[in-house]
Amino acid sequence: MFHYTKLLATAGVAALLSTAAFAQDMVLRSSDTHPDGYPTVEAVKHMGELLSERTNGRLSIEVFHSAQLGEEKDTIEQTRFGVIDMNRVSMGPFNGLIPATNIPSLPYIFRSVEHMRRVMDGPIGDEILAKFEPFDLIGLAFFDGGARSFYNSVRPIRSMDDLADLKFRVMQSDLFVDMVSAVGANATPMPYGEVYSAIQTGVIDGAENNPPSYDTSKHAEVAKYYTLDEHLIVPEVLVMSKASWNKLSAEDQAIVRQAARDSVPVMRELWDAQEAASMEKVIASGTEVITDIDKAPFIAAMEPVYEKYVNTPELKDLVARIQATE
Repeated sequence: MFHYTKLLATAGVAALLSTAAFAQDMVLRSSDTHPDGYPTVEAVKHMGELLSERTNGRLSIEVFHSAQLGEEKDTIEQTRFGVIDMNRVSMGPFNGLIPATNIPSLPYIFRSVEHMRRVMDGPIGDEILAKFEPFDLIGLAFFDGGARSFYNSVRPIRSMDDLADLKFRVMQSDLFVDMVSAVGANATPMPYGEVYSAIQTGVIDGAENNPPSYDTSKHAEVAKYYTLDEHLIVPEVLVMSKASWNKLSAEDQAIVRQAARDSVPVMRELWDAQEAASMEKVIASGTEVITDIDKAPFIAAMEPVYEKYVNTPELKDLVARIQATE
């Protein structure tokens, strides 16, 4: 009996030591749909380096880029269940789940990229990050998603009339569908990875995205008209699974949160450089970039979109505070 009890005790200690080792040494698996070298991918790698330095190697990150773990909609579910530890994702797929994420996703809510950065780096950004927690996610930081504009394979777009009857891919988000419908075009929700072939085969006429995505996805090869209407300046979000977060000590949670914030300036520096390089590249490849566009009719057309999605006093207050931010 003595030996049996001693054996149980030893096994218990071994199990505890194993649990402690797991708690102290974690390689966080992080997903990104973008390719290796993309600013968001490099920023999360940088965050991993900071974590490794600040925890003496106890915490690190392995980034699975190029949608290796799946398209965004699938990886969000996996992150909520704790299968994936971290995820850099667009705001659009959260719009149906977390109402506050609709607000930074609204067309023309931000006056410029600089305005978006000031808003999302401040208390309003922190308030929106906190809204992820009830959905088993911890909002860590906002990255840039650039200014999104329309591109297509049919004709240059200089007015809303030019959008009539064109079919555009949008993220799997009702807000994006309604935005495209509001300007008189047809929206087709579709995973990002399917867009190239869909344009090439005529299933859709085009899509809308920022210059680095337009370039690195090679969509510029099949959709040669790019109109800089900049209808959306939507930040992207870095989230962590709440299940993974809860395995960390309070001290390590603080280190993770700070490392995420410290990765943002790195991401933005890389982003600004890539945006300039991408525009240069697509112009050199023969893309027609249209800049002479009057945005006023586009902005006016968004009134029903705002009425639909800014539908509570809390959300109306959020919009007012964003618009009041200098």
